[in-house]
Amino acid sequence: MSVTSRYRDAWEGFWREAPDEPGAVFWDAEPALTAGPHLALFEPHLAHLALPVIDLGCGNGTQTRFLADRYDSVTGVDLSPAAVEHARAQDPDGRAQFAQLDATDEKAVQELHDRLGDANVYVRGVLHQCEPDDRRPLAQAVATLVGERGRAFLVELAESAKPVIMGLAQSPAGPPAKLRPVFEHGLTPGEVTDAALPELVESAGLTVLARGELPLTTTEYRPDGTRIELPSTWLVVGRAG
Repeated sequence: MSVTSRYRDAWEGFWREAPDEPGAVFWDAEPALTAGPHLALFEPHLAHLALPVIDLGCGNGTQTRFLADRYDSVTGVDLSPAAVEHARAQDPDGRAQFAQLDATDEKAVQELHDRLGDANVYVRGVLHQCEPDDRRPLAQAVATLVGERGRAFLVELAESAKPVIMGLAQSPAGPPAKLRPVFEHGLTPGEVTDAALPELVESAGLTVLARGELPLTTTEYRPDGTRIELPSTWLVVGRAG
């Protein structure tokens, strides 16, 4: 299968209009506040540190470039060609590789695994944006990419994040400037329940090795100057044994 044209077009439109400057996108927080803390949770569970790393849903590649400073082989993949263009443009030294990938396309995902072998996979905020029918195929893609030896780190908005986002969207002044394009392009954050996340990965044949909660930092601020943080849950998953 593949994602719907509406969903593909929504993301392509979003990234076509996204500014190039760092931090202009709502979730494009600096790695010191995102991938850095995530790696501290992820790395103790990596059985094979030398495996390639895949940033699944890499967007403009901010976190991918951070990962590429720490691992020998890092590939960022995204559904949107425009996102991949942003990522490549912001990585002039070629620290990472970037490619367009529909992660619900089983053949394309298998081809990526055939090329790279088992990998450690980083997934930040992808499942909660997916349309319902795409969530199981995407979880299966993660299982295919980790293979027998890899591990995956998934961090997704918690259920309790949705009312926070809706509150921001419905404020008298309207949604914050960086959140507005998310709604204008028909993207729907915070749609996966807390119980559904481990069930999705387990249905793909993966075992939850660790889990926890932490705030997901954004690049936007409230009127009082405090940075907006959203509740999130994280999982480390891999093959049992």
